Amino acid sequence: MSERPVVTRFAPSPTGYLHIGGARTALFNWLYARGRGGKFLLRIEDTDRERSTPEATAAILQGLDWLGLDHDGEAVSQFDGAARHAEVAHQMLASGHAYKCFSTQEEIAAFREAARAEGHSTLFRSPWRDTPPDQHPDQPYVIRLKAPREGETVIEDQVQGCVVWQNDQLDDMICLRSDGTPTYMLAVVVDDHDMGVTHVIRGDDHLANAARQTLVYQAMGWDVPVWAHIPLIHGPDGKKLSKRHGALGVGEYQVMGYPAAGMRNYLARLGWSHGDDEFFTDEQAKSWFDFNGIGKSPARLDFKKLENLSGQHIAAADDAALLREIEAYLQAADKKSLTPAQKDGLLRGMYCLKERAKTFPELLEKAHFILGSRPFEPDEKAAKALDTVSRSILRELTPQMQNASWNRDTLEAIVTQVAEAHDLKLGKLAAPLRAALAGRAVTPSVFDMMLVIGQAETIGRLNDATQ
Repeated sequence: MSERPVVTRFAPSPTGYLHIGGARTALFNWLYARGRGGKFLLRIEDTDRERSTPEATAAILQGLDWLGLDHDGEAVSQFDGAARHAEVAHQMLASGHAYKCFSTQEEIAAFREAARAEGHSTLFRSPWRDTPPDQHPDQPYVIRLKAPREGETVIEDQVQGCVVWQNDQLDDMICLRSDGTPTYMLAVVVDDHDMGVTHVIRGDDHLANAARQTLVYQAMGWDVPVWAHIPLIHGPDGKKLSKRHGALGVGEYQVMGYPAAGMRNYLARLGWSHGDDEFFTDEQAKSWFDFNGIGKSPARLDFKKLENLSGQHIAAADDAALLREIEAYLQAADKKSLTPAQKDGLLRGMYCLKERAKTFPELLEKAHFILGSRPFEPDEKAAKALDTVSRSILRELTPQMQNASWNRDTLEAIVTQVAEAHDLKLGKLAAPLRAALAGRAVTPSVFDMMLVIGQAETIGRLNDATQ
């Protein structure tokens, strides 16, 4: 088994958006495969025809695309494999590992009701399990797996450890319904086998399924994959994640302006750790990721930690790549796109914008001095800094700026000189300068702003503010 190249898969149901828990499962599969030179496959489990929608499939693909989780080959549709799933059910029937059950749903319900009333196990035992074919009636039937009645089924889970089920507690699960359609439990095993999946990494809400699915692998004489069932994500209050905890769909995080790299880093840390490392790159995550770093307890969503990591990734990002991601964010959030001049200004100013911005909206707010246009209307706080005294000092400053060499040292020297002439510290002059240059009280350094917007624009804004 260990000799085979690693193949993992992510298999979402297209009944809604890409949930944050699903995104983390996809990430863990992606990291495990990519870190070992293996393949990461995508299967859309669209057998629930009533609830599966093309829009949901598109949302899942979009979410994975935004997160940067690329998959190998085409996405596989589980529904398209129905004939193959049915074929396997018939193979098990032929080999004696499955049987035809003619019990109706009414008979099964009556059996369970009687068992409950008598205080017995409601585990259905089909009377057709050992009936010879010549005694079969001519009526609809399901195909059930002939599960062993004695002994135990054991799986060595990479996260949960050794998990044991007593076989007398497992039912003969239905593999093929009476209308000839395969059940999810059978389809998953057949697809994973046919796709060559070596490692099944999924939420621990599927742990109970692993026992019954193992029996199908064994019945077919197929290699059982390595199982790794990861704990679910809980809200900050320790309860199961729900809408009250905030955003559940991955797309919502893009609209809130988190960078994809920050989201990947945060999701990787949600239930997995590598020593004390908090901030890391994709390459580090791929080389470090392993099952022994996954905890057994549910991870808790923590927006403060997400913001912190996002800020670090924004600060570390390449400027041009950051600009592309900001453009994608504006499109996703249905906001106005940037003009060529604004893009150019953002690129020039990125060095002083990306430090300490935790999200793209924060970064764009800091960039108001680039994205806005004259005349800059100061907000309430900035307007207070532009009192009569401050305006007259700015008037003195303006002519000196006109003949200055446009570099930081010269600009600092001019502003410091004017401040000292009025017995002021440089910081006291910074507030009215911010108000004049950006119309805001919180901005990058006034000298950074002057350097980014240039001499003519700086003087124009100072003139506007001192009229």
